[in-house]
Amino acid sequence: MKTKSIIDFVGNTPLVEAQNIFQKKGVTLLLKLEGNNPGGSVKDRAAYYMISEALKKKNIKKGDTLVEATSGNTGIALALMAKVLGVNMVITMPENSTIERVKTMRAYGAKVILTPAEGGMEGAIDHALKLKYKKGYFRLNQFDNFDNPKAHFSTTGPEIWRDTEGQVTHFISAMGTTGTITGVSDFLKSKNKNIKIIGAQPKDGAKIPGIRKWPEEYLPAIFKANKIDEVLEVSEEEAKEMTIRLAKEEGIFAGISSGGSVATALKIANAIDKGVVVAIICDRGDRYLSSDIFE
Repeated sequence: MKTKSIIDFVGNTPLVEAQNIFQKKGVTLLLKLEGNNPGGSVKDRAAYYMISEALKKKNIKKGDTLVEATSGNTGIALALMAKVLGVNMVITMPENSTIERVKTMRAYGAKVILTPAEGGMEGAIDHALKLKYKKGYFRLNQFDNFDNPKAHFSTTGPEIWRDTEGQVTHFISAMGTTGTITGVSDFLKSKNKNIKIIGAQPKDGAKIPGIRKWPEEYLPAIFKANKIDEVLEVSEEEAKEMTIRLAKEEGIFAGISSGGSVATALKIANAIDKGVVVAIICDRGDRYLSSDIFE
């Protein structure tokens, strides 16, 4: 009997056609359901690659302690993968993160340190750096770790190409660490340089968990502007509205960053006459129930 571990079920997520939020002859809108990963988000891919590669390179060994700053999904994925791969995980995150995320990370055995909300992700990053130097923890640094986009070059991009039978014309992703959009762009453009890569970024003042507009000094090193054909801004209201519509009209229960991704994809789909548009559904909605999105 051939058995499998939880890691074997990372990736190969469903690609489903939108049935109700969009209908236009000649244009197909497909949604990639990353909430179907074991940890419930697209971040399972990067978490596995970053930890497993660090082990292979002997940057860390089993039993070591890792530290990472995260706004949520990466922390859950790292907490899961750390235990499966035999290392310890310390996570720093802003105190205004949803309680579901915090409890899920702790359920997987991670130590979670909440940093002041007013400091945002930048404050969480600064605290992770302090722990790295004070305690000697190994910092994965998802923002500058090229195993992050490598995960998507190796898995997400090939899956999209395979499941659309090479017919994908546009790829849309929310931009957080930018690992997903960068890695998928590298792969898809290696197959067809004419495929358009579009990033969703929040409008000024919009607070959309999972989507960021980074200050220049905190811009992820893995981000390469030349790999993205267009960046469209999405408002908090647009993202929330689409998140609700996805649940009610498509049966897709997702978080607000997915709403931002799909709201952006709709703008693209409505503007073209022919094509196959693929948008990332980043995670599941159950980790946002304590927020006001679904009230």
